[in-house]
Amino acid sequence: MARFVFITGGVVSSLGKGIASASLGALLQARGYKVRLRKLDPYLNYDPGTMSPYQHGEVYVTDDGAETDLDLGHYERFTGVAARKPDNWTTGRIYSDVIAAERRGDYLGGTVQVIPHITDKIKEVIQAETDPYDFVLVEIGGTVGDIESLPFLEAMRQLANELGPQRSLFMHLTLVPYIASAGELKTKPTQHSVKELLGLGIQPQILLCRSDRPIPENERRKIALFCNVRPESVIPALDARTIYEVPLMYHREGLDQEVLRHFGLSAYGEPDMTRWARIVQAVKQPEGEVTIAVVGKYTNLLDAYKSLSEALAHGGMAHNVRVNLDWVDSQIFEDDSAAVARLEKVNGILVPGGFGERGAEGKIEAVKFARERRIPFFGICFGMQMAVIEAARNLLHIKGASSTEFGACPEPVVGLLTEWLRGNEVEKRAAAGDLGGTMRLGAYPAALAEGSLVREVYAGAPVIEERHRHRYEVNVAYKDRLEAAGLRFSGMSPDGVLPEIVEYPDHPWFIGVQYHPELKSKPFEPHPLFAGFVGAAVKQARLV
Repeated sequence: MARFVFITGGVVSSLGKGIASASLGALLQARGYKVRLRKLDPYLNYDPGTMSPYQHGEVYVTDDGAETDLDLGHYERFTGVAARKPDNWTTGRIYSDVIAAERRGDYLGGTVQVIPHITDKIKEVIQAETDPYDFVLVEIGGTVGDIESLPFLEAMRQLANELGPQRSLFMHLTLVPYIASAGELKTKPTQHSVKELLGLGIQPQILLCRSDRPIPENERRKIALFCNVRPESVIPALDARTIYEVPLMYHREGLDQEVLRHFGLSAYGEPDMTRWARIVQAVKQPEGEVTIAVVGKYTNLLDAYKSLSEALAHGGMAHNVRVNLDWVDSQIFEDDSAAVARLEKVNGILVPGGFGERGAEGKIEAVKFARERRIPFFGICFGMQMAVIEAARNLLHIKGASSTEFGACPEPVVGLLTEWLRGNEVEKRAAAGDLGGTMRLGAYPAALAEGSLVREVYAGAPVIEERHRHRYEVNVAYKDRLEAAGLRFSGMSPDGVLPEIVEYPDHPWFIGVQYHPELKSKPFEPHPLFAGFVGAAVKQARLV
């Protein structure tokens, strides 16, 4: 039977609960245990799919088409365990299911309340499909003290009582700030945060204490005394140069040993941390470096491109080089046509996904620059669409070429997707329908053309499967004309209707993909497209 570790956060947000959860998962895996990670988010949205990247950061998409919190990306990158829809629940989704059950009459005329109906639903989803796992790590979003997370914390309290200490553990992440004027680390915020939990009936067994400097032994003993935990269970969580060093740091501080001790499991011997040591060495001791310009529209909030930046770093690891990212707001190319010269010094240009017309013309200028200057180019989702529009305008001289996402246009090179195949099922969408959950979401196959660069990148695989998140598609009606002009459609949906990949055979490295390969990249298994793109950038750097 699975053991459950509940991870909460206190004092302030953004302390790194997701990284802490993922790191613990990696440590338990290294000791031979089978793990699964889940995230409970307290906001009322059904999922983050309709939220602006500025509000919530990246939307992480799973193979089964769920739009989830970006922390699930950390879980996958650290453990390699594919996340699924049951692994991310929000308050909105919980209430939606409970209200639907009430409408069906499932509660037999009873008054539906937070306790027991909402908390019972939370306990149900936490325990669903967990039998094959040794450990289930459950991260509760937000900060202890927020009113939104109270039902989740109450459900955790109830579930821990039902499971008993042999199958449940609370781990609390707090902040131990350094007050420069006093020259001291202060433990009081941690004490108050734990007191808040105790007021809810929850006693944490392990404290992860975030700090920008080592926490002296006497301060750790003080925290243990006032928070009613063992001194060995006060684990320093210090700032790291790279997030991939965190599992190694937590292991040195004894986190995995303390978790196993709590559950009465043997902690003899050392876990195999070779993978993580090799990754950290690649980050800290690269043999060279390249600069990649990321021409996007959400560059003021880099969490909007979290998986992308990590996948580029993974691509660098494949070649033992550091990838320096030059974040470029695509709008600057619209405001000043000469600004595109900024791209002359980079070794590669990447145009990522996005929504809406703002910045689109600037992305098209970046595509044109990469094509004409023969700089390695990688277009993802919206970036691929802009590459096709650029070809239609500048190679086919179709002046009205555009996307219907921006409004009605005379030449809809990119148009609204209203119907497509998912396996043997036909999925349909209406232009005036709901926005939430209505895109082409999740894993879909693509057939790769023989002799194409992309097939070479995928080691000769004739068919690949990648994750999608988009509402508009390249119009296949323009395919023949674009191919005659030199833009090869090297990947198509198996039925030949939906363009998935384009490339220029006579370019050093120019690939656009409709899907999001960054979602499947891992530090110990870089995605082949990112490894290929960074490899092309390395070659370009040597030519400059």
